[in-house]
Amino acid sequence: MFGIPGKQAVSMTPAASKQIAKLMTRDNHQGLRIGVKKGGCAGMEYTMDYVTEVDPHDEVVEQDGARVMIAPMAQMFLFGTEIDYEVSLLESGFKFRNPNVTDACGCGESIKFDEALGKTA
Repeated sequence: MFGIPGKQAVSMTPAASKQIAKLMTRDNHQGLRIGVKKGGCAGMEYTMDYVTEVDPHDEVVEQDGARVMIAPMAQMFLFGTEIDYEVSLLESGFKFRNPNVTDACGCGESIKFDEALGKTA
């Protein structure tokens, strides 16, 4: 596990936990796995996938009936992130408020992290 002992890597707003719990119930999944991958105009993108089986290496965050798993390679990039679910006139979806992001592109789908964050000793 990456981060501070006793502190969850990510948090969820009530709207996000409600939406995730709703998806879990409707589709009978174990939760959502969140990760990051190379791509997009800023260099990295978030990934979200339904989970039918929890990987023992994932960090599991549970809140108000919602379960989010964080892929091992993404834990250092996502530590301190708040996940929200927003509904507007034109779109609805999950939003990530991530203190580790140093830049984002105009589309809002691609992010950049401090290069030192991805290096391991």
